[in-house]
Amino acid sequence: MRIAVNTRLLLPGKLEGIGWFTQETISRITVAHPEHQFIYFFDRPYNARFVHAANVSPVVLPPPTRHPLLYRAWFDLMLPPALQKHRADAFLSPDGYLSLRTRVPQLAVMHDLNFEHYPQDLPRAYSRWYRRSFPRFARKAARIVTVSEFSKQDIVSTYCIPPSKVDVVYNGVGDIFTPLPEAERGKVRKRLTGGLPYFVCVGSLHPRKNIARLLEAFDRFADRQPEARLVVVGEAFWWDPRMKAAWRAMRHTDKVVLTGRLQQQELHQTLADALALVFVSYFEGFGIPVVEAMKCGVPVIAARATSLPEVAGDAAIYCDPFSVESISEAMARMWHDGPLRTKLVAAGVERASNFSWDRAARGLWSSMERMLRETA
Repeated sequence: MRIAVNTRLLLPGKLEGIGWFTQETISRITVAHPEHQFIYFFDRPYNARFVHAANVSPVVLPPPTRHPLLYRAWFDLMLPPALQKHRADAFLSPDGYLSLRTRVPQLAVMHDLNFEHYPQDLPRAYSRWYRRSFPRFARKAARIVTVSEFSKQDIVSTYCIPPSKVDVVYNGVGDIFTPLPEAERGKVRKRLTGGLPYFVCVGSLHPRKNIARLLEAFDRFADRQPEARLVVVGEAFWWDPRMKAAWRAMRHTDKVVLTGRLQQQELHQTLADALALVFVSYFEGFGIPVVEAMKCGVPVIAARATSLPEVAGDAAIYCDPFSVESISEAMARMWHDGPLRTKLVAAGVERASNFSWDRAARGLWSSMERMLRETA
């Protein structure tokens, strides 16, 4: 078989959630299946480290997809003749975008439908494109993979898709995420906060990550615990007015550290040296930082929303993501209750063992094989 793959999010130094899913699953699949040929379609010059095996043929297919108009040009104008030219038997799209102008069977990985429920969280051009295109993609796909039972039910109900068409493949977590050795503990804390304990939040600074309420909640908590610190890790995609207003209104901005994007090793160290992860996003298809924290032996505060209880189970304490008071109270509980933190660490390490990229790659490949059988 000749399997084409959308690899446009394999960007060196800029891998985000879907990019990591692509990298970790496709690298394993291509190595595990040398009997098949894989054509990687990049939308700009690629890094050789993303050509994972000898059975991979990289192809640059312009234009770079930086805007919805360019998405449409790439998937509906450039991709169909490229699939034909390279004699593709199937197309795998880890970001869920599909071509509406090809008969090649397509497998879409739809991570979540946040844009359907919170369109105001995106720039208008993007929101309109997603809401217009993804129902068509869902109908066009021969099969769909998603990353939680929550997202499966959301896709099925929102787009009236048969449940039998959607497979759940949980995300994994990188091998680098482990508890810090005793000799390494405190080093990041000393560098970032002068040795003071800190809560950490990991994720791109997108409105649905709920950073504005987190800042308000931490500000309240810091009134009572002046030695506490908050470290926010992530690239500012849309620093929206609500986040700006929350930042301007804070009394304790001097106790907040904004690191920007961190590479894997530094992210691991920053996460593993934290008192706890605070992950209060109000919409997630999965929530990889939750599992990364659990695997690092770091207790978790999570929003009781969407997929997060499914992923974290009993290895987290929960808060209402729409209540600043609830978030602040969860932080206070975590700060003061040492036995609770110890219990959550043990539960988290055990729960994290359920999620691996090897398992995710096998699940994605199983869905691909099922699609190929159904469309043969």
